[in-house]
Amino acid sequence: MQNCLFSLVAIALITGLNYSCTSPSDTSAETASKDSISGFASFTEDGAWCWFSDPRALFYQGEHARTYAGWIDQFGNVTVGYYDHDTQEISQKVLHEELEVDDHDNPSLLIDEDGKLMVFYSKHSRSEPIYLMRAQQAESINEWEPRQELVLNDTVAYAEFSNTYTYVNIFRLSDEDNRLYLFWRGADFKPNVATSDDNGTTWSKGEILILPERVYRNRRPYLKASSNNQDQIHLAFTDGHPRNEPTNSIYYLVYRDGAFFKANGEKVANFSDIPIAPSAADMVYNATETEEKSWIWDVAENENGQPVISYVRFPDDSTHVYYYAVWDGETWQNHKITEGGGWFPQTPEGVEEREPNYSGGVVLDHQNPSTVYLSREQNGVFEIERWTTNDQGANWINKAITQNSELDNIRPFVVRNYTPDNELRVLWMNVKHYQHYTDYEASIMADLKSSLQ
Repeated sequence: MQNCLFSLVAIALITGLNYSCTSPSDTSAETASKDSISGFASFTEDGAWCWFSDPRALFYQGEHARTYAGWIDQFGNVTVGYYDHDTQEISQKVLHEELEVDDHDNPSLLIDEDGKLMVFYSKHSRSEPIYLMRAQQAESINEWEPRQELVLNDTVAYAEFSNTYTYVNIFRLSDEDNRLYLFWRGADFKPNVATSDDNGTTWSKGEILILPERVYRNRRPYLKASSNNQDQIHLAFTDGHPRNEPTNSIYYLVYRDGAFFKANGEKVANFSDIPIAPSAADMVYNATETEEKSWIWDVAENENGQPVISYVRFPDDSTHVYYYAVWDGETWQNHKITEGGGWFPQTPEGVEEREPNYSGGVVLDHQNPSTVYLSREQNGVFEIERWTTNDQGANWINKAITQNSELDNIRPFVVRNYTPDNELRVLWMNVKHYQHYTDYEASIMADLKSSLQ
């Protein structure tokens, strides 16, 4: 609490703005204020996230028009909040005090059929289970049901390997009687999946989804997933971590009708036949051919139902290049967007950077994947930009979102399900301090300016 008070006093002295500080479990509300330097609203003055647990933010129209988001603060408090588009009020609620100081622990969000928020989260590579929190009332974050623990890993088959939980992604398919699909990195550090047919009350046993041919401890494919919330779930993944995989490539599968398919419709496996080897999936980008390892950032579905992927290539660890891949109906087309700079963590002098493949970030607008938002290093500072293509990535037009910033702006995320009249579409981290995923201080900024109209 003293740290919070100190931070807010400093902010007030510098900017002249009014902020309030509450105890961790309080729900706080204030009118969205503008940062005096950038002109953007701060969704929260203390929040961070990784890019492998989604959705991190979504729009829901019921009695209220609100954008909900989740994050973890510098003290390890798992927090959710919303921006009310009519009142311009921002409200926040801590769901789990001092879970762990680690930005991998940010929650993923889902709104159930009754308009109640469901929040999924876990620690980073710990044996503690996935946690599920349910709001007691529709469109409210004030009161919550008792915390539910989801112990899902197949600990019998993979007891000799990892039995930990990291990264949660949640989807509901309306065409499958609203079945829930939960993905996470679980048993043996591999992408796992489980389902629920009763709105998350009970779950199937978790099973490994992706299992590389060369299996060894801690070989961990990284997965990005997205859904049209009706009948498909798109999956893009890697061989492993680029730090450990010199030819880290990008693969793709889509789930529908109880099976997994390549982009051309070729069936790979039934859901009951998992796990699946990467070699059985689509090869989106082959790093063995270019000798430039990669890392996945996002996957979405365009207006034609075709998959679109954003990712990063590394000619070397200090050179990060953003790419865009789209299935054109016959083959995967890969196009360079732009160079992104180097890594963003603030490496102390004389210290070897532990995460040299942490890029500023490149994500798709899932409402219109011909638009990407990315964080690019300019004049030594990472800035947020919007890049748009009209020819499936061959050519691009870019527009600055942030400019002449004093602090790095990284890890953008486009709000899921926003509508054309939403003034808020993208959130990102504004970094005061970041030396490691366990040592950070940042805010979550919201673009509420007319530049997005």
